[in-house]
Amino acid sequence: MKPRVAIIVLNWNGKEDTKKCLDSLEKITFPNKEILLIDNGSTDGSQELFRKEFPDIRLVETKCNLGYAGGNNVGLEIGLKEGFDFFFVLNNDTVVDPKIVEAFLAGFSDKGIGILGGKIYRMDDPKRLDHLGGVWNRKKIDFDYVGYREMDGEEWTSPLELDYVTGAAMMIRREVLEKVGLFDPRFFLFWEESDLCFRARRAGFLVKTCPEAKVWHKISASFTGGKPHAAYFLWRNRLLWIERNFSLPLRFYYFSRLLGGRFPQFFLLKYLRKIQFLFQKARGKDTERNQIRIAQLDAKLSGMQDYFLRRFRAGRSKNFMNCH
Repeated sequence: MKPRVAIIVLNWNGKEDTKKCLDSLEKITFPNKEILLIDNGSTDGSQELFRKEFPDIRLVETKCNLGYAGGNNVGLEIGLKEGFDFFFVLNNDTVVDPKIVEAFLAGFSDKGIGILGGKIYRMDDPKRLDHLGGVWNRKKIDFDYVGYREMDGEEWTSPLELDYVTGAAMMIRREVLEKVGLFDPRFFLFWEESDLCFRARRAGFLVKTCPEAKVWHKISASFTGGKPHAAYFLWRNRLLWIERNFSLPLRFYYFSRLLGGRFPQFFLLKYLRKIQFLFQKARGKDTERNQIRIAQLDAKLSGMQDYFLRRFRAGRSKNFMNCH
């Protein structure tokens, strides 16, 4: 009997990108699948478009923005309850190869593998990789991204065992979710897939790439170019991720380095930029670039602060509607 596969696509005010994604999913050749389209409280008319153009796809509305973690958890919970064997979590700003499900399932022939990541190319440069995932770098206190924007993505032909695979296109074995749970909704955005992968690895599952599972990713403009809300979530969730995945001595080591070095650096830079901004304004010069830098620094500092104040999910971000 063929395994049952749930394909989970999360939409938030991205109807045009999601439409292209769904068009590609309808061309998937594997028969024993169901697409679960989770709408995360969109206000752009997404729901009406999906009902009209994709009447056979199950649309689940959360009525509010639960973030990447919480929104995908809605689909995962439905799939677990309904007995699906595998869960393909896919970003809405992607298109996929029609054989992608078969490629993933072939990759799961090793029973020890719990999570597989797709081979993700850039949509604007179809032979260049976005990235495959990452390996933790203790010195940087961050991940080294594997295959990041490599010019010739065709070179990556063998499965790689990584610390995490990117959440833009990942397939999860049911047993992983039953053993370690779902995404932690406190992350809201960023670091949640690496957290799930680390929990899976601690539970004895392998996390690997699947070179034959090909995806083309637009890369959301909402999170490129150093946007302040991205900086906020990246820094707040970095600290939460360390808390969840390392022993107390390592946490102390990482926190002391990050907060002892970066926090005062960001704080000082923020006020130096403000002084520079006042001088520029007084002399009639363009201050836009400096304003952006000040907003980025403020977002990083707010992210660190909110971690210690235990403000999670959407936190202080004004860019996202939350349920609370």
